[in-house]
Amino acid sequence: MTKDNIAIVKARAEKLFIDANGSHDWDHTLRVGRLCERIGPVEGADMDVLLIAAYLHDIGRCYQDASNGEVCHAEKGAQMAWPIVKKLLVSEKQKENIIHCIKSHRFRGNHAPKTVEAKVLFDADKLDAIGAVGVARAYLFAGEIGARLHNPDISVEKSRPYSKDDTGFREFKVKLAGIRNRILTKEGKKIAKERHSFMEAFFKRFLEEYEGAR
Repeated sequence: MTKDNIAIVKARAEKLFIDANGSHDWDHTLRVGRLCERIGPVEGADMDVLLIAAYLHDIGRCYQDASNGEVCHAEKGAQMAWPIVKKLLVSEKQKENIIHCIKSHRFRGNHAPKTVEAKVLFDADKLDAIGAVGVARAYLFAGEIGARLHNPDISVEKSRPYSKDDTGFREFKVKLAGIRNRILTKEGKKIAKERHSFMEAFFKRFLEEYEGAR
């Protein structure tokens, strides 16, 4: 796989994000790609497989958003990616790995990452959901679905996703707070530790300011 081939896949993938919501747009994909470039070499990943999968991993996201979560964007994305992947000048094993990476990258998905490349992509995607960028994305997503800033009158366990109570704080409690413990690679865990600490401090301060204590 040459850099030209990767550039072609990257260009094709970008076109599929023209109308994407900001929380899962092409910028998110590029950030995931950069994290893959940071983590992949340390973990000994096949960078051709990893970067192709990174650029394609969220191409099915719009279908999940349109269905309010009924469609799994990882499985849909793998289906959409196959016509692109099957034409690449890589081995059949690499093609299978690329599809596996896409299918298994979702936090709430039904497919566990099994290859080094799939684990790196999983981690890169999750790392972009925590830390300062993660906090910003949580509120960006809340705005996209019309959620409130915060609702202290209902527990996060009783609030529903894709509702007005699907707030940034709810996203932190039900998902983001647990990401650190789901990271799979050694390098990813180093990055996650610092990002998690920042995020915890932010939401502690957020609640204090919301209640007028700070």
